[in-house]
Amino acid sequence: MSVESKKTREACCSKLKLFLASLAFVYFAKAFAGAYMKSSITQIERRFDIPSSLIGVIDGSFEMGNLLIIAFVSYFGAKLHRPRLIGIGCLIMAVGSFLVALPHFFQGQYKYETSVSHKGAVNSTETILPCLSNHSMTDADDTLDAETKLECEKAAGSPMWIYVFMGNMLRGIGETPVMPLGISYLDDFSREENTPFYLACIHTVGILGPMFGFMLGSFLSKIYVDTGFVDLDTITITYKDSRWVGAWWLGFIVTGTVVLLSSIPFFFLPKSLPKQGQEQEEIQSKSTELATKTEQEQFLPEETQEKPVKFQEMAKDFIPSLKRLFRNRIYSLIILASLVAVNGFIGLITFKPKYIEQVYGQSASKAIFLIGILNLPAVALGFITGGFMLKRFKLGVVGAARVAISASLGSFCMFAVQIFVQCDNAEVAGLTMSYQSVPQVSYNPQTLLSQCNGQCFCSVKHWDPVCAYNGMTYASPCLAGCQTSTGMGKEMVFHNCTCINEAGLAANASAVLGQCPRKDDCDMKFKIYMALSVISSFISACGGTPGYIVLLRSIQPDLKSLALGMQTLIVRTLGGIPPPIYFGALIDRTCLKWGTKHCGGRGACRLYNANAFRVTYLGMITGLYFLANTVWGFLYYSIVKRQKKIALKNQSKENGQESNAVTNGHANINIADVDDMGMECTI
Repeated sequence: MSVESKKTREACCSKLKLFLASLAFVYFAKAFAGAYMKSSITQIERRFDIPSSLIGVIDGSFEMGNLLIIAFVSYFGAKLHRPRLIGIGCLIMAVGSFLVALPHFFQGQYKYETSVSHKGAVNSTETILPCLSNHSMTDADDTLDAETKLECEKAAGSPMWIYVFMGNMLRGIGETPVMPLGISYLDDFSREENTPFYLACIHTVGILGPMFGFMLGSFLSKIYVDTGFVDLDTITITYKDSRWVGAWWLGFIVTGTVVLLSSIPFFFLPKSLPKQGQEQEEIQSKSTELATKTEQEQFLPEETQEKPVKFQEMAKDFIPSLKRLFRNRIYSLIILASLVAVNGFIGLITFKPKYIEQVYGQSASKAIFLIGILNLPAVALGFITGGFMLKRFKLGVVGAARVAISASLGSFCMFAVQIFVQCDNAEVAGLTMSYQSVPQVSYNPQTLLSQCNGQCFCSVKHWDPVCAYNGMTYASPCLAGCQTSTGMGKEMVFHNCTCINEAGLAANASAVLGQCPRKDDCDMKFKIYMALSVISSFISACGGTPGYIVLLRSIQPDLKSLALGMQTLIVRTLGGIPPPIYFGALIDRTCLKWGTKHCGGRGACRLYNANAFRVTYLGMITGLYFLANTVWGFLYYSIVKRQKKIALKNQSKENGQESNAVTNGHANINIADVDDMGMECTI
């Protein structure tokens, strides 16, 4: 081999490594932006005063963007300049992130829900009378006519969530080329035995993105949304309050910038590369154009290879290619298993911060931080472990499927156990407890009223909680029957509260701002839940790389990009869009106390029934994972059965016959009838 040829081959290998590093960084950047979006769901819901079902629609807009172009990008993109398409996609993702942050600069300042007496005390040192000053609030929003409400909503910027919806959809459109084109490009030009390791590296670097995304979300959720524009001393709520909104918009500017930077290397990478490990004695300056045909060489007739591929020809072959792809029974079962599992995963990750906040009484900031610092490293370690097991034990398709189904079954068991780790409902008078400290089974707005606050004429629609020294939370100072107050801002204390006296603590009938913390035993249960959650994350991630290898090895090389794109299309359409919506709608049904918008009407939920939330949330996830395990069982049975048939066929054939079977593989790629799987069944 000449020195020049050796140097050329080394340059090509270095370009493959550059592509690998660039793709890993893009995986980091898109995961960073996606995780931050998930961590900001609660903040966006509160800022725009919308229910969980609508926030589910906004969250699902990312998958809607994917749906628009994924099939065409996957099919036609495989014939075009794949690195450049990935770079363009990153630019679109960055624009989408900036668009999500845009409403903050057009909306007015955030006005959180509070009582009249509370507002008056912010800029005043005089003692106010909570009980007597709230009567004017009673159902005040009902007196507004339709025109006044409409003007008020426009001034408050209520429809601005449309920009978040559109920006998230743009993010989905931009992310479309990354996975199908990036993975197929890498798999086409790398050694077959190196692919699992490369995939594990990409996913491992990619999992750092969610870690940083959730940590950024945790940090910014403690910073008030209008920081720099308001006097923070006048803010009477803390980041632990269910009405608090953090600086959600700032994170989208940061993530958009990172995604923008990740696009740069792809505009300098070639259209194609020589296969890794092959000696290239003659690489001409136009090798980029010649090498694009290597994917199709063994499946297309000789005369077709000599002609440049035209758009009309590609379009004409699209439907037949889809038919060939979905005749593959193994591929179809993989899609179904992935679809069901992703439904559970998306519901899990979308509402997990809210679940931790409502069921275990943790702040949104702490919930986001713990997910980023505990769960995501466990996922990264799981991806590494799964890839290492494949490479170390040289597992074939059957071995990879065995690892994947074992991981899926283990994670299902962990979710089933988590259902039984529970805390009691928060003790809120008139909602979860009666005013006599007796657990309350049913709730309606009138249960917030009692003899102890009957003379105060309180509004039952507003949420401005105070914590009494008896550990009971009251929905507002007025509903606690408080007669006087001292202090101002966050330090305000309410005294002579008749409802606290009625509960049997006449010695200290005072209350402070904010909701009461949960009981001490809830902290221990929360630690047990997080431990189970981390173990579940690790076990589930161990099956990620093996499952992906089963997918890659079950499809023909010329259909690889299309297969990955269709998998992304189907899984994200049916597994990414519906779950946040139906999970959100079901979770809304467990709400005990809805907030009230500035202009009247129902806002975001302030308090949930923790037990109903737990059963609904974890019950849905466990059920979906059970169904996914059932499909994996059929898939594993199909793979093993077909592998045995292939082994028997191979024993009865000579080497020349095996070679002919591989060459004629273009006629039928159904892995259930395959004579050409011999080249695909081992790693």
